[in-house]
Amino acid sequence: MEKIKRTFGFIFNHPLGKRHPFKALARFLYWQLQSSLSPANFIVKPFINGVRFRARKGLTGITGNIYTGLHEFNDMAFLLHFLRSEDVFYDIGANVGSYTLLASGVCHSKTIAIEPAKITASILQQNIILNNLTDKVTLINAAAGAKAGVLTFSQNEDTTNHILAADELARTDSETVDVVVIDMLSVADNPTLIKIDVEGFETEVLNGMAATLNLSSLKAIIIELNGSGGRYGFNEQDIHQLLLNNGFKPFQYDPFKRQTAIVDTYSDFNTIYCRDAEFVTGRLKSAKAFKIMGELI
Repeated sequence: MEKIKRTFGFIFNHPLGKRHPFKALARFLYWQLQSSLSPANFIVKPFINGVRFRARKGLTGITGNIYTGLHEFNDMAFLLHFLRSEDVFYDIGANVGSYTLLASGVCHSKTIAIEPAKITASILQQNIILNNLTDKVTLINAAAGAKAGVLTFSQNEDTTNHILAADELARTDSETVDVVVIDMLSVADNPTLIKIDVEGFETEVLNGMAATLNLSSLKAIIIELNGSGGRYGFNEQDIHQLLLNNGFKPFQYDPFKRQTAIVDTYSDFNTIYCRDAEFVTGRLKSAKAFKIMGELI
């Protein structure tokens, strides 16, 4: 019952769910019926502009898109309005590929998708193949960190799987994952947009990104700062200051109006950090509209 309440809260507080509550509820109910009839099987669902994804019960990183069109509406809409076909997008903590599919399937950008969990990366690979994006997406089955090596990663936690902290290493539901350093990958690719969602390990990812942050091509970072860094002893205010020091400022984005507004600090969920505001604003204003939940945005 608590899970249902959380799901309804998500749907009816979502920007598109608020506008189209009956449509969102119908999508939710139909998905519950579909997934209950074959809970272990993947079902192919439509996304945007002909892009599709494979989903099954319990994969919350992708099923939110079924109910509301875009799970993380403001951030995903920012990506859709901002990216162009000549761009490179880094999806760090890609999960099963919501952002990757939008970047490469809709915007036709090149994507470097980094996902540590072997099972999750396997589903992401299937979504890449489903959409014929093998020439657009490079999938790296590894974690990102400050130095190359190996770390221990949790299992069976869906979107909250994470690098295990020192006091968690006795857990048996874990796997060993390789670690890559973004600075070793990004020099040739010159990313324009980077998304980082690594359940508190953002500090270590950024510690391996000093050169990348200095690339003139990099205009925006979407990053989740929800307090999870505390498990490793990290202070997320330090991340905020690091990004400020590199010329980025935190923004909110209104996709309906295509307007950005500078905010004082990061939010409890994703925050969009941008620099070269004139460039970013120009992109957002001139982007082609996309249709979702019956709306042209």
